[in-house]
Amino acid sequence: VEAVPRNGMQVEVLALPTLYEARGDFQLIAEQLRPAGLGALHEAYERLKQKLEAEGLFSAAQKRPLPAMPAQVGIVPSPQAAALRDVLTTLRRRMPAIPVVLYPVPVQGEGAAQKIAQAIRMANERAECDVLIVCRGGGSMEDLWAFNEEAVARAIAASRIPVVCGVGHE
Repeated sequence: VEAVPRNGMQVEVLALPTLYEARGDFQLIAEQLRPAGLGALHEAYERLKQKLEAEGLFSAAQKRPLPAMPAQVGIVPSPQAAALRDVLTTLRRRMPAIPVVLYPVPVQGEGAAQKIAQAIRMANERAECDVLIVCRGGGSMEDLWAFNEEAVARAIAASRIPVVCGVGHE
C-alpha cells in the first residue's frame, strides 16, 4: 500500500488491540495495511485509464466509423455465454442474413485478457469481418477484469476493424 493512506481510502488492517483497564483506553496498533476489496482493482483501473488517456487511446480521432451495412460480423465471446446468445438473437432479428464469425475465448480467469487481445489481432490478420463485437455478460468487477487489462485496450486501439464492446448485461 502507499506509504501514507489518503482520506477516503478503504483499507484492510491487521491490528493488535490493547486495553488499559484503569482508564478504559482501547487502541488498535496497525501492523499491516492494504487496500480493501475492490479498492485495489479500482485504483489499478484508474491508473491504467489515465495512462492510456494520456497516450490518446480514447480520443475521438482513434475511433473508426461503424459500417452502415456490414458484410460480415466477428464476435469475440465465451462460446457458452448467455451474452453470445443475446448478440446472435439480436443480429438474427435485425439483420437475419448477415454472416457471423466467432473467435471464441475465455472471458475471465488467468490469461483471459491475453486471449481476448490475441483474438482481436487474429480477426485483423484474417480481415474477414467489417466490424468486431467483443462481449460478455455481467459479473463482479473481478469477473469482468480481463476487459480492463492493458493488452485488450491496446489490441482494440490497434485494430483496423471497428470494435464494439458489450461488457455487462443489456
